[in-house]
Amino acid sequence: QVQLAESGGGLGHAGGSLRLSCAASGRFANTYAMGWFRQAPGKEREFVAAISWSGGNTYYGDFVKGRFTISRDNAKNTVSLQMNSLQSEDTAVYYCAAGPWPLRVVNLSAWGQGTQVTVSS
Repeated sequence: QVQLAESGGGLGHAGGSLRLSCAASGRFANTYAMGWFRQAPGKEREFVAAISWSGGNTYYGDFVKGRFTISRDNAKNTVSLQMNSLQSEDTAVYYCAAGPWPLRVVNLSAWGQGTQVTVSS
């Protein structure tokens, strides 16, 4: 019912920036929060950032606080993740997600296919 498509991944450098975008299509609940998760090789999927439908509430994983910023444009059904001060540890596949607020893996209604982010040192 809801499809999510990520874009903007690629190669970044330590200290640099990348911006990820996610476009939603299909039937979408207006109350859905959207956000990002990531998974590095050999590690569990971890929470990165989430934003409420109104955009008034955001929260971030501890490892990205102060470096990443999430935003959304409901008119375009998109959510973005601005990643600054990149670290090699940020290398992972980043997944866009949508679901009820607060965003939790167990309550997600949709996952994107993921976009690779690689940060060189």
